[in-house]
Amino acid sequence: MNELKKYFLLEKKPTKGLLAAEWVMLGYMAVTLLLLLFTFTKVNDPVGMLWGRVQIAIMTFALWGVYRMIPCRLTLFARITAQLALLSWWYPDTYEFNRLFPNLDHLFARWEQDCFGCQPALLFSQAFSHPVFSELMDLGYAAYYPMIAAVAFYFFGWRYERFGRASFVILSSFFLYYLIYIALPVAGPQYYYQAIGVEKVAEGTFPDVGDYFATHQEALPSPGYQEGVFYQMVASAHDAGERPTAAFPSSHVGVSTILLLLLLSVRAKRLLLTLLPLYILLCLSTVYIQAHYAIDVLGGWLSAVIFYFAADLIYKRLKGQP
Repeated sequence: MNELKKYFLLEKKPTKGLLAAEWVMLGYMAVTLLLLLFTFTKVNDPVGMLWGRVQIAIMTFALWGVYRMIPCRLTLFARITAQLALLSWWYPDTYEFNRLFPNLDHLFARWEQDCFGCQPALLFSQAFSHPVFSELMDLGYAAYYPMIAAVAFYFFGWRYERFGRASFVILSSFFLYYLIYIALPVAGPQYYYQAIGVEKVAEGTFPDVGDYFATHQEALPSPGYQEGVFYQMVASAHDAGERPTAAFPSSHVGVSTILLLLLLSVRAKRLLLTLLPLYILLCLSTVYIQAHYAIDVLGGWLSAVIFYFAADLIYKRLKGQP
């Protein structure tokens, strides 16, 4: 009971202004709002996109008002959780913008072929098609958002003094990935292979599809054991919100790597070791289910290190920490 009380105790020195995590969201909103105004007649449902931003701004300031009236850990947690939950709303935006540019998958598929002499996304699932292996891959991919939630709850419950920092790093990283996806229209194997035909992929022929994905969202069915529980979870999530966008670099790999770096920074060994097997499965699964090229995984690892240290440095500067 005493442990629960600390979440409701009024803070003696509550944060007066917006949180760093809220500022980074507003910064991303400002950038995409400017882009929306320039492309207003070209995107689908620009009024809906604009109204969505207005609603998010209202919600953000409303939660700030609630916190100012009841400044405790629980209301602060609500502010952060709201921003994390809204990441799934921001994601489809990247497609609305990047579909206006010529697709670049033919370049990435060619680089993949040059690097590995094949298309790992095409061959991986064919070489390892056993239902148990397939389910492990889908388990890894499905573990992405639970991993984010687990790390966020860990910092809130056991490393509260680092909760603001951790949430800022996670949100900043997501928005950096989203900006890349807007500027770099790469759909990924599941969409590109469907567009050009698997036969051409097997031949090593990768034609330029131009603006094909501006009007097409068809994808190959995810490979693997279709009767599996985790397969169905991944397939349902894909049908609900996936778009031909966000291939390079892999944010699944990048953000999950950042989560482990955050845990490593506070020496949370138990949770780190618990999540490590899921992390390994996740990195493999992105290629197995044809969501990413193998070079997207490499890009995810590299970008994760850069984004983590950059966001951490910015947060320290904002807080006046050495």
